[in-house]
Amino acid sequence: MDLVFLGTGAGIPSPTRNVTSIVLRMPQERQSIWMFDCGEGTQQQILKYPVKLHQLEKLFVTHMHGDHVFGIPGLLTSRSSQGAVSPLTVYGPEGIKAFIQTAMETSFSHLGYDLDVHEITTSGIVTEDHHAIVTADFLQHNVPCLGYRVEERPQLGSLQADRLKELGLKPGPEYGLLKQGHNVTLPDGRTILSKDVVSPPHPGQVVTILGDTSYTETSIALANKANVLVHESTFGDEAAQLAAKYMHATASDAGKVANQAKVKHLILTHISQRYDSKTVSMLKSQAEQNFPHVTIAADGLIVPVAQKP
Repeated sequence: MDLVFLGTGAGIPSPTRNVTSIVLRMPQERQSIWMFDCGEGTQQQILKYPVKLHQLEKLFVTHMHGDHVFGIPGLLTSRSSQGAVSPLTVYGPEGIKAFIQTAMETSFSHLGYDLDVHEITTSGIVTEDHHAIVTADFLQHNVPCLGYRVEERPQLGSLQADRLKELGLKPGPEYGLLKQGHNVTLPDGRTILSKDVVSPPHPGQVVTILGDTSYTETSIALANKANVLVHESTFGDEAAQLAAKYMHATASDAGKVANQAKVKHLILTHISQRYDSKTVSMLKSQAEQNFPHVTIAADGLIVPVAQKP
């Protein structure tokens, strides 16, 4: 899995940062992408970066502020115009269903695929399948706002090729059975135990993507031991009073959450346009006072989830 940052600005777009949208590209065998928020101009950003709109499977909305949702109607209709027929599911807080329905009806738009919209009213699991579990909880903002935790299920262990060679087993269907945890009986009567030739399962990767929020212990719980935490950093420490007024986080707040959650990598996004290319590094330095592994997101940034920062 990897993250593609389509928009990393706060409030309104700037010449260098579009408003919020992040794509999680799922493992190659799944051939799908999940999107988190869809600010105005997101479909234009998709044209610039390695993201395929027809592969969009799920859209997770954190909250109903315009810089996080105004791109949704255009995205939905463009996906249909491009010929996508696979279903799309949208998750978000109360209001997301009415917003989409109103936009579709008043613009006389028709979709060539099934659209399912789920409104989240309580914390907990919002979706799960054989590959991943997604949980959500409410953060601390001036409107209902969600954070999401995507947790891969444990991955199958690796076949020990040298050991199989020693046992005289050639590549074939038996390899797949062993990898799936099944024991195999050979024509000569020997039984090969899966546990003897397959390494233990690998822990799944964990990605936590938070919506707008001030410092809250809910963020820490959602980010617990995550490989990557994506946390807003609208303001620097010098604007802490503004952050408190609008219920946003400072860079130090984000670093504090990352430290207490024991994550591996912190990525700061939702950057106010007051910080340009010369001053944005200040946010990184402030976050690093509480946590050492920090990256400032930029539009187009691609981050492998398993990558060490």
